[in-house]
Amino acid sequence: MSAVRILAVTVSDTRNENDDESGDRLVALLGEAGFEVKRHRPITDDVDIIADLVRSAASDGAIDVIILTGGTGITPRDVTPEAVESVLEKKLEGFGEEFRRRSWDQIGPRAMLSRATAGVLRGSVVVSLPGSTKAVELGVALLAPVLSHMVDLATGRATRHP
Repeated sequence: MSAVRILAVTVSDTRNENDDESGDRLVALLGEAGFEVKRHRPITDDVDIIADLVRSAASDGAIDVIILTGGTGITPRDVTPEAVESVLEKKLEGFGEEFRRRSWDQIGPRAMLSRATAGVLRGSVVVSLPGSTKAVELGVALLAPVLSHMVDLATGRATRHP
């Protein structure tokens, strides 16, 4: 099995590289889980910018997983799910469903407001998480045990579950 190459992206109009607590937490947790984040960058809440970044990262062959944090709520500026889902070839509904189910245990009915999503584009796994550090922690807890296998399936290196 080859190493999983990850791009971490913080979607925010207010956070930057100097105050990106959830993005920094994402990178740290992935490292603790044995993964290496190749790049980490902030981008603004803009459908076209987000979609273009996901398309570009999935096309260049240097990234296996794109994890975005932020922009998944229901405020007018939250557009990450629309951007991500507009470019996905396959959607992994089970990720968002399980994310919300486990969120319910932590935050109750507010979990219904999350639009966490995941899917596949050109052999890359794409995951969109809410922007809170608690959401990042939950997302990594869900992904870490299966992320390498997800990449193997998405790229065609594996064709079935072990």
